[in-house]
Amino acid sequence: MYRLRELERKDLAEINKWRNDPELIQFLGAPFRYINLDVDERWFDGYMLNRGSTIRCAIVTEGNDEVLGLVSLTDINTVNLSATLHIMIGKQENQGKGIGTFAVNSILYHAFYNLNLHRVELDVLENNTRAISLYEKVGFIKEGIKRQAVFKSGSYVNMVCYGILKEEYRG
Repeated sequence: MYRLRELERKDLAEINKWRNDPELIQFLGAPFRYINLDVDERWFDGYMLNRGSTIRCAIVTEGNDEVLGLVSLTDINTVNLSATLHIMIGKQENQGKGIGTFAVNSILYHAFYNLNLHRVELDVLENNTRAISLYEKVGFIKEGIKRQAVFKSGSYVNMVCYGILKEEYRG
């Protein structure tokens, strides 16, 4: 049904559309900015130079390789055996279909059983209840709140910090 594969340059045109969608970005910690394709191509080039500390995977359908989202482990720390998780499901019609659950479980399995990481963490907007529900469902534990940490649509929003340890992962 779905699978992960490493992000490829051919994915950038679709991802660039998502990153220019204010409704999608409203639920992410990043600010909305107009991003042209050249910027995303340089972002991809930077990723390719830093594959030792970052893993970026496209979430695709099995049959036609259609890109549905992006899931990443960034800031991979080989001393602390930790990383930061990021996920984005591109089109609104693909949200709420279990794609995010598949992707988070898959990347956590990779983190814990292929990379031998001990901890994965993330920050999520306090009002992104759909994402919070997903993270708690797969076993993330709420660790704290960064008060008024992100400026979104004219006001400051809290970020909720979550973490999961290898021994807590049930996937």
